[in-house]
Amino acid sequence: MKVKLLSHTPDAEKLIATAAKLCYSSSDIESLRDGLTDEKVESFIDMLVSIGHESVVEHVSFTFGVEGISRACSHQLVRHRIASYSQKSQRYVSENGFEFITPPSVAEHPEAKSEYDRIISEITESYEKLAALLTEKHASEFMAQGMDEKSARSKASKLANEDARFVLPNACETKIVVTMNVRSLFNFFRHRCCNRAQWEIRAVANEMLRQCLEVAPHIFANAGPSCVAEGKCPEGKMTCGKINEVRNYFSSMKKGIS
Repeated sequence: MKVKLLSHTPDAEKLIATAAKLCYSSSDIESLRDGLTDEKVESFIDMLVSIGHESVVEHVSFTFGVEGISRACSHQLVRHRIASYSQKSQRYVSENGFEFITPPSVAEHPEAKSEYDRIISEITESYEKLAALLTEKHASEFMAQGMDEKSARSKASKLANEDARFVLPNACETKIVVTMNVRSLFNFFRHRCCNRAQWEIRAVANEMLRQCLEVAPHIFANAGPSCVAEGKCPEGKMTCGKINEVRNYFSSMKKGIS
């Protein structure tokens, strides 16, 4: 798994402070910005975060590139709807010899790993056979319509990928670019940094938070799972029961960056 912060709104903390102060001031925007020293910005952001004034943080967004995750993980990621996504297409990109993700529980169990690798190998073979058969079928049809062979095969391969992909597993590796505003990130971290989140998306979320903290520590000072961000666990009887351990983990992450 690889997560990289590709871009974010410049002067993010100053922009949020400006937007927030505008709500309570009759001054023009430029005057508000000029009066915001670094110290004042940090103090103001700390105050906004502590009282949960989240509407103003929507003006700031972060864009991440995520690679080496499974389709199972990306399916969970795109359920967070207030965001923008661009994902590697299985229609336009051939999955011949596709990379795949192996869950740690499988990798640690020799018998399970053997079975896992066996079925992945079978799926790989089936996918490649289907893609080849469908490519030949479509190419013949296009050439019969008068298309030259090179163009016919190029078009046919895309149509073949479109239908051959139906046999691909959730384990299939994918890449995705995701952009979220800060308020959406807060929500994402509350759900996906939680111990009860699936292991893969939890690893993605934790790394996204770590990189957010590096560039905007005051904005994300209280970010994390609900037991960190809201001070309590919302899971009831389904709680992981490790609230102190979780809080210590995120406290250490923030101390390591500050």
